[in-house]
Amino acid sequence: QVQLVESGGGLVQAGGSLGLSCAASGRTFSRFVMGWFRQAPGKEREFVAAINWSGISTHYADFVKGRFTISRDNAKNTVYLQMDSLKPEDTAVYYCAGTLGAWSIAAPAYNYWGQGTQVTVST
Repeated sequence: QVQLVESGGGLVQAGGSLGLSCAASGRTFSRFVMGWFRQAPGKEREFVAAINWSGISTHYADFVKGRFTISRDNAKNTVYLQMDSLKPEDTAVYYCAGTLGAWSIAAPAYNYWGQGTQVTVST
């Protein structure tokens, strides 16, 4: 069992940066593929990024490539999402998620979810 808690959201101007963290409980964190998803009002939850258990392999949605960076520190049971060059369309609730299976862009593939953290990008 893994519990996930996100932090680091907030309000930022367009072009600015924010760093999100997701702290996991449990001893098996290092075995999990971790992902970040986001959900804007009135829209479906969408994939943002994923990272494999070792941190060597990462995957990004096209709309964040070159702007967002996912990383993890297994010693701290934490996964991160560094967001640079933020745009107003990045405004959403951001969720971290974990799975013992393969990485996927599909939310149902992830078994564990955090409560989400709000990111708001102003013009």
